[in-house]
Amino acid sequence: MALSIDLITVGVPDPEAARGFYTSALAGDDQTADLDLHRAGKLALHQTGALAGEAGTDPVTSGFRGCVLSVIVKQPDEVEFLLDAATAHGATVVKPAKKQLFGEFTAVYRAPDGTVWKLAAATKKNTAPVTSPITPVETAVYLGVAKPSAAKAFYQALGMTTDRDYGDKFIDFTIAPGVSRLGLLPRKALAKDAGVDERGNGFSGVVLAHTAVSRQDLDALLKTADAAGGRITAPVTQNDRGDHIGHFADPDGHHWRITAPA
Repeated sequence: MALSIDLITVGVPDPEAARGFYTSALAGDDQTADLDLHRAGKLALHQTGALAGEAGTDPVTSGFRGCVLSVIVKQPDEVEFLLDAATAHGATVVKPAKKQLFGEFTAVYRAPDGTVWKLAAATKKNTAPVTSPITPVETAVYLGVAKPSAAKAFYQALGMTTDRDYGDKFIDFTIAPGVSRLGLLPRKALAKDAGVDERGNGFSGVVLAHTAVSRQDLDALLKTADAAGGRITAPVTQNDRGDHIGHFADPDGHHWRITAPA
């Protein structure tokens, strides 16, 4: 039993329009039901009200959602390329592409659905011409939490392994190919890094999804999440394919969907 972010599900007003935006902004492969970000993670788009209802929460939200999604690419020119693609299709620049104080090259934009995305380069210098589509080094989800060390203990109970640990400043977890990294920051620090006002509450508009190997594994994850301080938000159901689906929220209110094959 080990939790991982196999799919990032974003709540949007119009899934078809959002699919066009993300296909263009992230160069995702739109030949499948979920957008495949070149084997660096997957993105799904659901209508916000339906996604919140499935997760057992109210769709109402205001201000900062407490969650920042991120794409890490190889070099600064690729950050600028993706930022230009996003803004050309309706995104709003929150932080322009530029070299930061400690050498990191980043940009932040707000998608038309309100989700905040951070673009970052893995290296400080350009080493090759930009070619499309851009292939991410990795994708990540950064959650704003009350206390990263406490949130770390919760996710470790669910089988995650810590990668970088800076105490209550920043913690993230190791990833496997094809899934997204999870990072934890204090909510105020995450908002500052993204360049947004920290005030806000309600549904984040994002549900993180994990595929369990069996119904028994799904039940074990839900039981562990509940015992570790999380909350089961909806009873286990079955979809039209017979897959079992369960939901929980972590101690800071971030939502997860666990699916197990029939």
